[in-house]
Amino acid sequence: MPPFGESPDGIIEILDIVPRQGPGGIVAPSCDAAISLAVHEINSGSGILGREIRTTHIDGGRSPREIADEVGALLATGMVHAITGWHTSAVRRAVAEANGGRVPYIYATANEGLTDELPGVLLLGEHPAGHILPAVRWLEREYGIRRWALIGNDYIWPRETARAIHTSLADPNAIVLQQFVPLGSPDFGSFLAEPALDRAEAVIILMVGNDVSRFNRQFAATGRAATQLRVSPSADENVLLAGGPGANHNLYVPSSFFLDDDLVDGAERKARYRRRHGSFAPALTSFGNATYEAIHTLRGLAEAVGSLEVPSIHRALLDGVRYETPGGVRGFRGNQVIQPGYIARANGVDFDIIARIC
Repeated sequence: MPPFGESPDGIIEILDIVPRQGPGGIVAPSCDAAISLAVHEINSGSGILGREIRTTHIDGGRSPREIADEVGALLATGMVHAITGWHTSAVRRAVAEANGGRVPYIYATANEGLTDELPGVLLLGEHPAGHILPAVRWLEREYGIRRWALIGNDYIWPRETARAIHTSLADPNAIVLQQFVPLGSPDFGSFLAEPALDRAEAVIILMVGNDVSRFNRQFAATGRAATQLRVSPSADENVLLAGGPGANHNLYVPSSFFLDDDLVDGAERKARYRRRHGSFAPALTSFGNATYEAIHTLRGLAEAVGSLEVPSIHRALLDGVRYETPGGVRGFRGNQVIQPGYIARANGVDFDIIARIC
């Protein structure tokens, strides 16, 4: 039995924010199961700072203001010690404001690389410089891509990431078509019928969850998948499953969180997951695995720093603190985790890692 009592003083409460509706809701079952595994592993040991951890799940698929209001009300109780999650950057910005640096907030989704994050926000998801930008350079180098089209959802992350891509390209006219659409868009016909798309050799997809799978199905139905590559930094195995094998030909995905048997702890982590949840559990995907890493990052940082207080964590980050997770020893540069980046090619409804890109 873990060495914990039943007193509230012996509990560390974590708010975990994952969408349960909208295009990102497709990731929720995998994220929940992965978080459950991380909590079980940590509580089977000494918890965090000798205290048991528990999670409260917040629906991150609602409006940013609604989510922030709920988080603010829970923080006001004084019984919340940390926030983790996989959700949009628009939600992150609202929640960070509601948090006001009171507790550490570990954001496990790819971010847009802005430099004005509030205290307490720690970026575990990928920065464009370690994610989509090297993926674009790799595709240029390996396949000679010179003309791109770009489609994204209309909020902070896609727009800021698109701006970073534009800046990184040697040819300012390399993006021949760019369009932003609302979250949850059912139809991409106007983009797919745009004559400028014929000039593109590859398409960058900066959309979320089910929007990506819908786009992939409609894109493949045009016959373009045979001749035009796609790259999406926001696709996991759930997105591949939702699209179906026929929608995923010539789709490339950059990530730091592929759970491959050849990467550190990959095979053993999948085995622990199956022992915990059984053979009919949701797939342990790259996005679910990111939320698993977020919980273990919280534990690793707390043990390395000796505290969950935000000022103490920030001081330790400035001093170059290193911490341990099941995936290895990690560190931060500023508030952004330092991690490797890989690119994978979709193979039906799975991924084949084909290169390390940073």
